[in-house]
Amino acid sequence: MVEKIERQRQKEQDRFERRKNFDAVEENFTAEQASLEASRCLSCKNARCKTGCPVSIDIPAFIKEIKENNLDAAGDIIRKSSMLPSVCGRVCPQEKQCEGNCILGLKGQSVAIGALERYVGDNTHAKKQTITPNGKKVAIVGSGCAGMSAAADLRNAGFDVSIFEALHEYGGVLRYGIPPFRLPRNVLDREIKSLMDMGVKFYKNVIVGKSITIKQLQDDGYNAIFICSGAGLPKMMNIKGENLNGVYSANEFLTRVNLMHANSDDTPTPLKIAKTAAIIGGGNVAMDAARTAVRVGYEKVYICYRRTEKELPARLEEIRHAKEEGIEFKFLHAPVEIIGEDGWVKSMKFELMELGEPDASGRQKPVGTGKFVDIELDSVIVSLGTGPNPIIQRSAKNDNIDLNTDNKGYIVINDKGETSVTSIYAGGDVAPLGSSTAINAMGAGKRAAKSIIEALS
Repeated sequence: MVEKIERQRQKEQDRFERRKNFDAVEENFTAEQASLEASRCLSCKNARCKTGCPVSIDIPAFIKEIKENNLDAAGDIIRKSSMLPSVCGRVCPQEKQCEGNCILGLKGQSVAIGALERYVGDNTHAKKQTITPNGKKVAIVGSGCAGMSAAADLRNAGFDVSIFEALHEYGGVLRYGIPPFRLPRNVLDREIKSLMDMGVKFYKNVIVGKSITIKQLQDDGYNAIFICSGAGLPKMMNIKGENLNGVYSANEFLTRVNLMHANSDDTPTPLKIAKTAAIIGGGNVAMDAARTAVRVGYEKVYICYRRTEKELPARLEEIRHAKEEGIEFKFLHAPVEIIGEDGWVKSMKFELMELGEPDASGRQKPVGTGKFVDIELDSVIVSLGTGPNPIIQRSAKNDNIDLNTDNKGYIVINDKGETSVTSIYAGGDVAPLGSSTAINAMGAGKRAAKSIIEALS
């Protein structure tokens, strides 16, 4: 019976229409689709999907409740592990985690766990919890995935929790990095409000390390501090011409559009939208930047990647959507030089590559062929990853707080999220253990919260 039911597909905006707007590309399942998709689940006793989830959601259990039309019960099960089901259902790389471990995927198509999770998240509400205060308080630096995940667990354990956000809106990379066509802002706002309703306090426009220091938080009586300020320092190519006008980091480009509305008519910080843009990189951020560039008005957008399509690290769904939206992929293209005219980008020189022996990541290493091409461009958007902003680490050092960092500036932690300083914890992109994804950051938040609860109990 299970094999006869095909995997359900969410309805999508027309690929030509969605190029003109920032509305959600995908709709939710209908109730009938959710029921059909849930019926495909085998309810495995030793569920591989649960093992593949960084926050260990009891996936078979919540899907079972969908089968029985008990959505509220399904929501309760998910929220025991994750207070952000509507977010994670949209942005997690399920094909590499829960769905990638689904036994149905061995010979066919895995259960659409992500789509079912967002369906439940969008159609249920978090139950109001009775919280017994324990008289202790925790400061969380950063309102992204790790911070919100930790805040939920700590608040449920009775802590007075305060989140300090450097920007003027909450959500961290979920707000400034992920475009609304992937994560609608009303969805993100709803998840944040659920934390506020629990009693988590949020403070914006507070740059820890500048507006207030770690030492001042300690002096204010916080029993523990969790640093999850993300990695906002862009990595650039360090090639000739990178200082020309029209060159952006993907971090800057997405922040200016998503958070500062730089593409609107009345913005005080406008982007100069030209005809042709090249995005350098092949991850999810590169796809987001390329698809955003199309929507803000670039006529031609390239994604330039030094390996082949097989090695692209981005989600398969994002790659598919990018292709559907007319973005052209230039594989085996390695950037050499950006060429300018009158201070602005005019073109870019690339070396054509071929794949050689595998490198440390296990992927074949790109090797130069000695052949070059020039592509006419107006803008270059660099998406080669980010590193940690050093503000907090430098400030702590100035206050004689010996917060250990590695040679790249990341805060050093153990597998419990503990730093070199008692009562200070870290996680997420500022102190990574594993790959950088929303759900892994949430896992880091839960790990740190567990350690704090154990230490302060």
